[in-house]
Amino acid sequence: MIVVPDLEGDNVMRIALVTGHAAPSPAGPAAAAPADPREQAVKVAALAGSLVRLGHQVTVYARKDSADRPRASSVAGVRFEYVPAGPEAPLGQDKLLPQLGAFSAGLAERWQQRPPDVVHAHFWTSGLAALAATRGTSIPVVQSFHSLGAADRRRQAVVCEDAAVRIRLERLIGRNVRKVVAASSAEVADLAGQGVPRTSIAVVPAGVDTSRFGPTGPVARRGKRPRLLAAAPEGTGHGLDTVIRALAAVPDAELLIVGGPPRDELGADPVLHQLARLAQRLQVVTSRLLFTGQVSQARMPALLRSADLFVHLASYEPTEIQPLEAMACGTPVIAGAGGADEDAVVDGSTGALIPRDDPAALARRIRQLLGSPMLLEGCGIAAADRARSRYSWERVGQETLAVYDGSRQQLAA
Repeated sequence: MIVVPDLEGDNVMRIALVTGHAAPSPAGPAAAAPADPREQAVKVAALAGSLVRLGHQVTVYARKDSADRPRASSVAGVRFEYVPAGPEAPLGQDKLLPQLGAFSAGLAERWQQRPPDVVHAHFWTSGLAALAATRGTSIPVVQSFHSLGAADRRRQAVVCEDAAVRIRLERLIGRNVRKVVAASSAEVADLAGQGVPRTSIAVVPAGVDTSRFGPTGPVARRGKRPRLLAAAPEGTGHGLDTVIRALAAVPDAELLIVGGPPRDELGADPVLHQLARLAQRLQVVTSRLLFTGQVSQARMPALLRSADLFVHLASYEPTEIQPLEAMACGTPVIAGAGGADEDAVVDGSTGALIPRDDPAALARRIRQLLGSPMLLEGCGIAAADRARSRYSWERVGQETLAVYDGSRQQLAA
């Protein structure tokens, strides 16, 4: 039974979440299979649910990207409105930009009738639309970028064709919204480097669904070998070559690379093919390097529980959701120092932080943790406790509300 709180109190906020880049599904994160939790739309839907459970009115505004989308719908207290703007089809960042005028006009029309107390824009395109739609009003706009064009380009992650335009517009947005929400200390540094005043930045981390990702529950089948888990690569800078080189120095362990294309397309993936070739050159037997292919969200908790360690060395991952899910499942995380994971992973307590490009250091930490069952179990317990206490959606929702309150008080002052 879903209980929707009474929304008639004086302290109830009317919150508008704007996501023009990706339309969330009202059915929620668990409905899609496969679904990538790092997708912006899934995070927005999860945040919306958390804010409603905390007693507020939430409407998610998204561009209508399918003819099958209704004008509006409500699920579990969250209202979803789909604004016509351009083709009723998913659009990439470069093709979305020309449609933002129509999207912002649709938002402005809706907000004239019933203005929200605060607007929270997700991704830079939504920030542009939100600023345009609130021009001439006193509605505060809060911005979450989720990823930054300048950081993408510097760290050689995948970028859109109009990267220079995106970077320029992100600077403009960051300096004009009331508050910018950063997911990590690393993102704070990136934002400050783009000229966003530090006083305008608030750190609220990514959330994890601790009702689904927890240490108890089904465990995926595995053999007797110690199991390492890593996420399939996205773009460059994934760090998996370092993990495979370390695997060669831990001869009794297996590495499971989770995600990527569907199973029947694994052989055609050039990056995975390169990783397999590297393992072959290092004489890592094929039975120790396994590729799962695309995995549904329903299967992910069991897979994470089956691992002894989760290894994450990506050079740029704006929100560290997969390591958080591993921690929530009681799996210690070895991560690269100096990135978004550094906020979540406590070295020596919930896992380990190592230099990103040092296979020998990684192999040493893997052997140390696998060689001490008591240490490994202690790190797993600490990891689950940290994920539950610091990164639950309830906590993330509460911290996000504090940012909203701050943006409204700024206006009153």
